[in-house]
Amino acid sequence: MPELPEVQALVQDLGGRLDGRAIVRVDLAAFSALKTYDPPLSALEGTFVDGVSRHGKFLDIEAGGLHLVLHLARAGWIRWRDEVPRLPPKPSNRSPIAARVVLDDDSGLDITEAGTKKSLAMYVVRSPSDVEGIARLGPDPLADAFTPETLAEILAAAGRAQVKGVLRHQGTIAGIGNAYSDEVLHAARMSPFKPASGLTPQDVATLYAAIRDVLGAAVARSSGLAASELKGEKKSHLAVHGRAGQACPVCGDTVREVSFADSSLQYCPTCQTGGKPLADRRMSKLLK
Repeated sequence: MPELPEVQALVQDLGGRLDGRAIVRVDLAAFSALKTYDPPLSALEGTFVDGVSRHGKFLDIEAGGLHLVLHLARAGWIRWRDEVPRLPPKPSNRSPIAARVVLDDDSGLDITEAGTKKSLAMYVVRSPSDVEGIARLGPDPLADAFTPETLAEILAAAGRAQVKGVLRHQGTIAGIGNAYSDEVLHAARMSPFKPASGLTPQDVATLYAAIRDVLGAAVARSSGLAASELKGEKKSHLAVHGRAGQACPVCGDTVREVSFADSSLQYCPTCQTGGKPLADRRMSKLLK
């Protein structure tokens, strides 16, 4: 799933490619992906791109006073084409293409989504705040306004909620998903199940530093990369996420996993839980 660093890199990459370019049309192949109807998708035709920006994990292409907002969800991505095919993409369950943006020199970009579970969302709005998901976003963790005091207030308000869930909740902190929450907690040497209200002032300071360091480093590494390179860059620098069964790069212990109905988390017992494996609730139920 694209998270803050990857979406920020897409902003930089697409910003350079799209700035001042005219949108000829937007071809929609997956009709369920478009979540708005006013303004219509056709309102983007003939408009010039004014800029590309990010709101949490939402990508925002501004053109002609309108905003084409994309949420790439779990398996969405952007594929740049130096030359788009002459025929528009056809609706098909077999094709990953959800939509195609065609530019004035026949270049463009495909908005794609892999897999059968379709969650990618597109919006055409007059203001980004017209998208409900953007309107209720929490603070951006890399913004100057996100201070240690801000994080302390968020954690105190979360009560006994597990810190992993607090980091992932977009209405609390914008842009951190499953992968980078694992990475942040590993860097902070903190259990994902630790209650938010149980963090000491030193814990909060450590967690804050980990958030800024992990996300900041990922943004720096991704800067200047094309969209086609971002997935590989992210995967190659993850310490624990997606590395269950492999050696922790810090201490050498085996990275463990806890599975849920539709996701999982990874952690290092030595670095994060005092050497004790966390209970995998799904596996426990299967063994009963």
